Amino acid sequence: MQKKFKIVIAADSFKGSASTIQVEDYIEQGILRLNRNVEIVKVPVADGGEGTVDALVIGCKGEYRYADVTGPMGDKVQAKFGIIKDNIAVVEMAEASGLTLVDLADNDVYRATTYGTGELIRAALDCGVKEIFIGVGGSATNDGGVGMAQALGVSFKDSEGNEIPFGAGKLGDVASIDDSGLDKRIHDVTFTILSDVTNPLCGENGASYIYGPQKGATPEDVRKLDQLLCHYGEKVEEYLGIAVLEAPGAGAAGGLGAGLMAFCGAKSYSGISKVLSILEIESHFQNADLVITGEGRMDSQSLNGKAPVGIAQLAKKYHLPVIAVVGSSDDDLGPIYATGIDLVLDIINKPMDLDAAISQTEKLITNAGETAFRAFLLAKKVPISL
Repeated sequence: MQKKFKIVIAADSFKGSASTIQVEDYIEQGILRLNRNVEIVKVPVADGGEGTVDALVIGCKGEYRYADVTGPMGDKVQAKFGIIKDNIAVVEMAEASGLTLVDLADNDVYRATTYGTGELIRAALDCGVKEIFIGVGGSATNDGGVGMAQALGVSFKDSEGNEIPFGAGKLGDVASIDDSGLDKRIHDVTFTILSDVTNPLCGENGASYIYGPQKGATPEDVRKLDQLLCHYGEKVEEYLGIAVLEAPGAGAAGGLGAGLMAFCGAKSYSGISKVLSILEIESHFQNADLVITGEGRMDSQSLNGKAPVGIAQLAKKYHLPVIAVVGSSDDDLGPIYATGIDLVLDIINKPMDLDAAISQTEKLITNAGETAFRAFLLAKKVPISL
């Protein structure tokens, strides 16, 4: 009797076209086209960015909660977060302060605020949790987490004693910081930043220079925003005695990392490593035959804490073949293959523009799922009978 193969599918989302759950469903459809005797285990994953709440809520059989919060431009938005393992909250800052909540052409990075992220944290605290995981990918903001801190009771005043307004634009006016009004529950909760970002708050590798342009900042804006964040970081050190200017990960989400470190005592961890640990993904690898992962774009950035590489490194502990299904990939995949991924399959099968590819996402990923399984069977020298 032919062996029943066990396949673990653990793929990240294809941003703008398919969630992690959809990607995995499409890959499964492709495998099942061959009508093989297979066991498929799907583990939704994320690296701290889009889909982190879904991955952990589904993977841990948790529950969703919702809160009406302040969006990045001051309007009200409904944001979701998750409760897992009874007393852990999972928050995506992008749900409250993300770039997807604004039109990029209209995004004002000087006004964009993380205030809603602070409100989301308050909503999580209202649930009585003892630990909060915060995914910090996809921000529209560059305010250093000041808005978040204001929502939690911290005061930032200018030289005339006035509270500074939302956004990064007036960070240079911060003359004093008073955290005496900080929500007292913060001290009883462990905060964990889920991120693939190790950038400091300021400088040429800091929040403004590296991530400002994707939020609509011009080169001149970037220089100004960096100066504003540096002034803010200096004031944090002066009033709280906490050094955030050079702290690894402080530059995440426009400096929200710095704010979480300073006001919530947060520690930054590799998002994918933490998520995979919580999901106990290794328990699925112990008797598996193949791992299929994936992401929208596989390139040099994939080496810096992205989901497929993290998954491949764990899978190799069990000597498993790993295939990555991707929307597109770099010309040189040598460094990717060196991490433990054995085969990268681009879903694009003919010349097409981005809109055409997005409109055919299900079909293209499903085809790639079938191709991945065919490649595995070919390597195993197993005849393919439809």
